[in-house]
Amino acid sequence: MNSMEIAASHGAHLLMWIAGLAVVGVLLGAFFWGRRAQARETRKPRPEDQPHMPEGGPVREEREYRDPDEMPHDGHRLLPHEIHGGYGSSSTHPSPSQDPDDHKKGRGSSFGGGGLG
Repeated sequence: MNSMEIAASHGAHLLMWIAGLAVVGVLLGAFFWGRRAQARETRKPRPEDQPHMPEGGPVREEREYRDPDEMPHDGHRLLPHEIHGGYGSSSTHPSPSQDPDDHKKGRGSSFGGGGLG
């Protein structure tokens, strides 16, 4: 081997070491950058921060049949504050019958109720 081949071999080894150190440096930098980003995130909730079941047990859905409030037939137009419950509330009341058979579709007289024109 002549001195040029030895120098080229030595240079190749040196470049491999530099490339290896660069890869290790990039990986370490990514690791520490990820740790810093993770530290800035909001903390995970603790078990005592989690929602708890209400004292009375789970909340269940309540269903009831409701009937519309009667509109005046004397031609008087109701204003919002005159509607049952005030503005923004429902103009209905609980139906006296909570039997599902009494509230089947197609028995009303509203649009699409199935009556004669």
